[in-house]
Amino acid sequence: MPTITAVSQNDEKGSFSTNIADDIINEALKSVEKAKASVRGDADSDSAPAATVTPEETAPAEATAPAPPAAADEVAMLTTQLEVSMAKGRELMGKIKDEHEKMLRAVADLENYKKRAAKEKDEVQKFGSEKLLRDFLPVVDNFDRALEHARTSGDLESLKKGVEMTRKLFEDTLGKHGVKGFSSKGEPFDPNRHEAMSAAETDELPPNHVHSEYLRGFTLNDRLIRPALVVVSKAKTPAEAPVTETPAAADTETKS
Repeated sequence: MPTITAVSQNDEKGSFSTNIADDIINEALKSVEKAKASVRGDADSDSAPAATVTPEETAPAEATAPAPPAAADEVAMLTTQLEVSMAKGRELMGKIKDEHEKMLRAVADLENYKKRAAKEKDEVQKFGSEKLLRDFLPVVDNFDRALEHARTSGDLESLKKGVEMTRKLFEDTLGKHGVKGFSSKGEPFDPNRHEAMSAAETDELPPNHVHSEYLRGFTLNDRLIRPALVVVSKAKTPAEAPVTETPAAADTETKS
């Protein structure tokens, strides 16, 4: 324990001097500092006073603690994300606009195609037989010439020859367009190509054959457009034997 010694003074009655050790003074100062720190802690908050920490102890903690992100950095990051989103949105809107324009063009092309198809259909119905009729015009011209020749001349042989030539030209023109006639005389009767008009008994052909034709048949590119009108052959019926009278029957008729 530190000791306190008192020394009396001869000159002044009642005065004394003290001799206090340094360690006692230091302890007292520390107690005062602690009291001051306690008072400041109570004034700032109701929590318990924090322990006194030297700068050497706090320096490492401050150096190792991660610094919080600044507000400016957060704003810059959000701005960048917003710009990227807006750029993607503009790109998507551009694609949607292009697809919409393509769809509109496709619809317009379809409507134009429908109009062209309807117009072409009307033209085919009106003028589809133009080439066929143009090919038959020479046949009409030959008929006109034949009739003019018949009026101005009495040469029947020339008229006959002209009609034959006109008929050949007509049939050649039909063949040019795929129409061909066929003759069936002497062939077996075929209901897919022939139409029976009547039957004729004959020994020249087997039964169920084409005996003769009323009209020839015609095909268009091997498809039947008119059957031949024919007479079909059949076998002759056997003739009945004549009935002869007996002599007894003759005598009976005479007596009566």
